[in-house]
Amino acid sequence: MSILKKVVVTGGAGFIGSNLARALVEKGCEVLVVDNFVAGHFDERVVPGAVYNNIDIKNTAELIPVFQGADAVFHLAALPKVQDSIEHPIETSNTNVDGTLSVLEAARAAGVQKVVFSSSAAVYGDQETMPASEDMPAHPLNPYGLHKYIGENTCVLWSELYGLPTVSLRYFNVYGPGFDPNGAYASVVGRFIDLRQNGKPLTIVGDGTNTRDYVHVDDVVRANILAAESDSVGKGEVINIGSGQETSVTQLAAMIGGPVESVESRQETSRSVSDISRARTLLGFEPTVEIEIGIENLKKLHGIS
Repeated sequence: MSILKKVVVTGGAGFIGSNLARALVEKGCEVLVVDNFVAGHFDERVVPGAVYNNIDIKNTAELIPVFQGADAVFHLAALPKVQDSIEHPIETSNTNVDGTLSVLEAARAAGVQKVVFSSSAAVYGDQETMPASEDMPAHPLNPYGLHKYIGENTCVLWSELYGLPTVSLRYFNVYGPGFDPNGAYASVVGRFIDLRQNGKPLTIVGDGTNTRDYVHVDDVVRANILAAESDSVGKGEVINIGSGQETSVTQLAAMIGGPVESVESRQETSRSVSDISRARTLLGFEPTVEIEIGIENLKKLHGIS
């Protein structure tokens, strides 16, 4: 098992990245954050003890000295809003595709020990059967999912061609403390918490039977650290990170509480849940935060009784 000393977190001022940076500082690592703060600057996401570098990930030359001597680069920086990727495919591809290439090239030049790439279940799109396993063919339904799939394949190639150790983690629906209710990772959990806080009814799309796999950010953070430390991965492996549990929108609304209202259904995936057997086998990963407890803790954090 690798011992992490110096690490870099791209996108470390974001929701997941700031949680990861905090855990790495608590672990005793030297933590360097790379972020251009395009998604905003949130005081609660500033981690004491981490060093911040205001750099665009497309600027390879500026990344190399920051990456120098790093045991791991956790690459989370992205423009992750699906709708933005549909409306602005070129701009989002520049960051999500070219930016990932830049990070990999900087890591190669700097002699980084391993790159852990944050991918997404958006790579799967619609699948005929569930749970979604990594062996299923990719079928992204939007440019964002395509960007992540390209990133995964670039990681594989850079491992095979240049010997740069990489691993890709496909996140399902991440929730937890530090989300931006208007951000890409707020998902329905963030929207429901925000609506409940403001005394508004929770809006359920369609009949509320659509399911998602909600995974707590603490579990996602732990998966990243396991992937960086594990000697079992580093050849571009793709690994699902989820809870392995399906939760419907109606069930989620009941956990958060308060009045609900239905709105017209829209075209979206009806079911989504992860097969996490590969994460168990390769990383020893096991989700620890049950959705009921995670939601209850979020409610307390936001003053919802």
